[in-house]
Amino acid sequence: MAELNQSIRDSAVARWTALGIVSFTMMAAYFFTDVMSPLKTMLESELLWDSSDYGFFTSAYGWFNVFLFMLLFGGLILDKFGVRITGLGASVLMVIGAVIKYWGISSPVLVGHMLLGIKAPVMWASIGYAIFAVGCEVSGITVSKIIVKWFKGKEMAMAMGLQVALARIGTALALVITVPFANYFKSVPAPVLFGAALLCIGMLSFFIYTFMDKKLDAEKQKENGVEEEEGFRLSDVKVILRNKGFWLIALLCVLFYSCVFPFLKYATDLMVNKFDVDIKLAGLIPGLLPFGTILLTPFFGGIYDKKGKGATIMIIGAFLLLFVHILFSIPFLNNWVLAVVLMIVLGIAFSLVPSAMWPSVAKIIPEKQLGTAYALIFWIQNIGLMGVPFLVGKVLEKFCKLPSVNGKSAYDYTLVMEIFSVLALLSIFVAFALKREDKKKGYGLEKKNIQ
Repeated sequence: MAELNQSIRDSAVARWTALGIVSFTMMAAYFFTDVMSPLKTMLESELLWDSSDYGFFTSAYGWFNVFLFMLLFGGLILDKFGVRITGLGASVLMVIGAVIKYWGISSPVLVGHMLLGIKAPVMWASIGYAIFAVGCEVSGITVSKIIVKWFKGKEMAMAMGLQVALARIGTALALVITVPFANYFKSVPAPVLFGAALLCIGMLSFFIYTFMDKKLDAEKQKENGVEEEEGFRLSDVKVILRNKGFWLIALLCVLFYSCVFPFLKYATDLMVNKFDVDIKLAGLIPGLLPFGTILLTPFFGGIYDKKGKGATIMIIGAFLLLFVHILFSIPFLNNWVLAVVLMIVLGIAFSLVPSAMWPSVAKIIPEKQLGTAYALIFWIQNIGLMGVPFLVGKVLEKFCKLPSVNGKSAYDYTLVMEIFSVLALLSIFVAFALKREDKKKGYGLEKKNIQ
């Protein structure tokens, strides 16, 4: 009789299958997010962009999410209408943005024209990237809520870690194959078109998941007599914003990710300029970072599930982050072997913090408010993901430009890495404050997840 009352989420095959399906959507999204990162040098030499153009473009990721509050609206829609409608809508937005971005960098009719004082190809690529970013970030919070929905009280941290790891495969592929792909087709926009095609498959993948989600909701409605998703109330936002633990984890998120994702946007160029790595191979070194997280993120998530110590895990990751950026900032440490070692260590840090941070949100915030909470955190994170790349581009162009080498732009990245080091140091202070708040409020961040 007990078996008859089991939910589909009690089936390990079902819940891990659901995770795999939505994780593919995010893998495609992460590939497209970073598909332009290894192309900075080629954009400058073949499409006549400069570092300011590139910084402007990378900052576009946060335009609509931050200034138009689209990410926040996405969270409210998620809590009100559920994961199916929100996830499908977000997938469609990603595809639309990808198509506009591809058109922006590939259309010859835009070349030589200006739009709002910016080169037309740069502006249209940025607009497409901004639209894509809304869909990508809303997809991210939707998938986070899906994992809580299927894995709460079970292997939640491991599931979130595995989802992050699979998404990082997309990042790794973008960093590793983009330049060879562009060279093979003799076209800088070619990898962007490939990324758009992946997003279309990701949209179909999420559509398949909706059938599993509908079955799970039907079971819960039959068992409880009510829908799982509760309507949004304005008071929910007030409750979240009054929670000190929420603010600490949001600050840790924006500081940590501002040290990683913007860094990856410039990492290939860093390898060329500081470590004298050939442009054809330069993407391989930063590509090590996401590959390292594939095993480590779910591994550390499994430790959190079984042993706890979530706040401690985040502190260790923040320290490793500072260590890496300080060494990258020292001018005479310019051997490519060191770059490989530091990227591996950064991969460990990049596994430690997310594996504990995202499951911890579900301990601080009630499940019915999770969509809004994740949206608020992602919104704050997007401020950093928008501002830091823009700042780095301006700093490189104004303070770090060196005499051209063989007609190609050259830069000294010392000051940029010092900026990343300061952000990493601040993340350590916030991580300690979060651990202290957990001890005071009893969130259970140091306790295991499996009940």
